[in-house]
Amino acid sequence: MSRTTLSLALCGLCLGSAALAKTITISIGYQSMCTDTYPAGSAIKGLKLLDKYLPHTGKYAHVKYRIVWRNYSSGAPITNMMMAGKLDFGTMGDYPLVVNGAKFQQTPSKRSYLITMTGYNLDGAGNGIDVPVNSPIRNVRELEGKDISTPVGSSSWGMLYEMAADEHIPISKLHIVNQSPMAGIAAITAHKIAAHADFCPISEYMEYKHVGRMIYNGASTHVPYLHGAVVTSSFAKKYPQVVVAYVKAVIAADRWIAENPYKASKMLSKWTMIPKEVLYLYFSHGGYLTLNPAITPKWVSTLNYDHSILAKYADIPPLNMKKWVKTGYLKTAYQQMGIPYEKVLGAPYSPKSNIGMKPELWLRGKGIYKYGSVKSMLLAAKTADAKHEMINALYVYDHDTGLKLFGNYAFYTMDGGKVVAYMTESGAKKATPKGSVYTYEQILAKV
Repeated sequence: MSRTTLSLALCGLCLGSAALAKTITISIGYQSMCTDTYPAGSAIKGLKLLDKYLPHTGKYAHVKYRIVWRNYSSGAPITNMMMAGKLDFGTMGDYPLVVNGAKFQQTPSKRSYLITMTGYNLDGAGNGIDVPVNSPIRNVRELEGKDISTPVGSSSWGMLYEMAADEHIPISKLHIVNQSPMAGIAAITAHKIAAHADFCPISEYMEYKHVGRMIYNGASTHVPYLHGAVVTSSFAKKYPQVVVAYVKAVIAADRWIAENPYKASKMLSKWTMIPKEVLYLYFSHGGYLTLNPAITPKWVSTLNYDHSILAKYADIPPLNMKKWVKTGYLKTAYQQMGIPYEKVLGAPYSPKSNIGMKPELWLRGKGIYKYGSVKSMLLAAKTADAKHEMINALYVYDHDTGLKLFGNYAFYTMDGGKVVAYMTESGAKKATPKGSVYTYEQILAKV
């Protein structure tokens, strides 16, 4: 072979490789203000986990990837952008997920698939209703005839209907106004609205910032609160291994948060606008969020229930769950990571298991300390105050539900020197009908 012929042959190989090479754009809609979506959004983005798992063999051997992250304040605009072909993946809460699937199935040919969950709270904690911190309103019945804002179509919007049914309040008695999380926070801060209902972690965020006070926790509905991720069917059919890679990244993000929630909360706080103390309330052991990507039969039943509420009150079209829920990507991801999928399908974790867990005190510059009792934690807080040490947060567990909460917003009872924490004043009064109920400031003075 002549030198000229050899050169042409080599050039041909180069051109052939270039012809095979292409760039796949992956567009992901996420929510930096929604904690329970972080394993499918903010954590993957911050840790660059998707880059780690993207395929580079077989038909993907010469592929380059362009990952586009787009941040939204709620799930509804993510669905709109997915339907417009501007996003491939989206992560959101249960009600928006159901709306996503139903709206896609309403079209002649477009479809979306539910491919993974991120986590859950078995009782529904994460949604909540807040009033201004100095509001005289103490319970949801006092909201009749008043304005209450919420992101319409969100999980917290669904919670309002569940709450109204449970409390026998005609939904027409609640003047529901559509507001985004940021608008709701501003309205509560400025006392421009009686109450704001929102998804995770807005209620706890307002408590931490001392602008709002929770009067209703979504756990009272006893309806599981779920989050997950969807993908357009067109993208999934074209690039199935990329979908598996995304699910692997979700699994890895869940495990990263669970292994060291203290470190994860601090890092995620830098990537989002949510304070680390609020994130720790969700991600720590005994926190609001149980991390698990598995799509279980119980969660499918919950999503069916959510759809019934949406169909009744929002005219959402039908949703064929069998055609929407696709566990195959999740099973493949677990298999390729060497984890039996069956191991993550166990019974869901109940917050009641937290009852009796050790309360915690987070001191600025020193970290988090656990205590054997609520009283010993309060004494440590009292000592820290006397030494002018800054307390970032205190965490206790509601004696009734096991839910973790900020200690400075809890109510307390004292019996023979034993101090018990409760999420609500009514819960504390029920436990000690003839005894005294104390706020945080009052119990500090008492111990």
